[in-house]
Amino acid sequence: MTATIPKAPEEAAAFFSKSVQKIKDQIGKTVVGQHDVVDQLLISLFSRGHCVLVGVPGLAKTLLIQTLANTLNLSFNRIQFTPDLMPGDITGTEVIEVDKETGKKNFRFIKGPVFSNIVLADEINRTPPKTQAALLEGMQEYSVTASGQTFQLDRPFFVLATQNPIEQEGTYPLPEAQLDRFMFNIWLDYPSLEDEKTIVNQTTSPRDVKIESILDKEQIIELQNMVRDVPLPEHVLHKTVTLINQTRPNSEHSPDFVNRYLSWGAGPRASQYLVLGAKTRALSQGRFNVDMEDIEALAIPVLRHRIVTNYTAEAEGLSTVDIIQKLLKKL
Repeated sequence: MTATIPKAPEEAAAFFSKSVQKIKDQIGKTVVGQHDVVDQLLISLFSRGHCVLVGVPGLAKTLLIQTLANTLNLSFNRIQFTPDLMPGDITGTEVIEVDKETGKKNFRFIKGPVFSNIVLADEINRTPPKTQAALLEGMQEYSVTASGQTFQLDRPFFVLATQNPIEQEGTYPLPEAQLDRFMFNIWLDYPSLEDEKTIVNQTTSPRDVKIESILDKEQIIELQNMVRDVPLPEHVLHKTVTLINQTRPNSEHSPDFVNRYLSWGAGPRASQYLVLGAKTRALSQGRFNVDMEDIEALAIPVLRHRIVTNYTAEAEGLSTVDIIQKLLKKL
């Protein structure tokens, strides 16, 4: 029997926070460390966003998402992106069926792996843009159109795309327009020495881990709706939009170093995701109010893939993260 979500703001925030902590505890049974990654994944999920996860192979990306799906009692599909993958392999295809009684032939749509609550698009940059784009409608509209028919996706719907930052041969970098659809760009780093010792010990010894389900679909959707109810102070809104405006070269508010090092800045979607993420982060900490600490904590994963450095920045060894940190100090 699932728990009822309280209506009072303070009690609702406390319920949200306790639920998030329970989810983290379940994920911690199989995934060692990576606390910031787990935090950002949950913030994205409850904000109705999607994530690009960048990390070398073998860092338990698939295990993490599979465990998350089990903890939330959600359906999960993993799609291995390859150069020969076609859009129909993701969205689904039509097949011809013959009615045994009448002998008539009819088309029937067979749903593809995108029809799931959580979709892991593994190594998404290994397939051409035409196939990458097959995810776009689902991510934005929560629907799939095939052969003139529109099929609704089951909610909640969460896409996590992974990329390998090392091997770039034979890859197709995601276009900026498609990258902008992802709420967060999360970098998954190597585990610490102690964490790696724990990983090796756990994975080379007999273990029987049972993952408990914390929330059901209806509760997740209700918590996602709760995020929109969190009030946003005017000064936080002003500073957030100012921060995004400052990423745009040669704009009214852009500082000199932005004009020098960036060729492209972030659009309005960055402001929207930054505010939604800040609201979700506040709730996950048991607060029904947003402050600038929430904005600053999420600025890098929201902006990292939305600003483009130029040759001057590359020549001086400056990354997008360096520029974001400079902007946060100025703010």
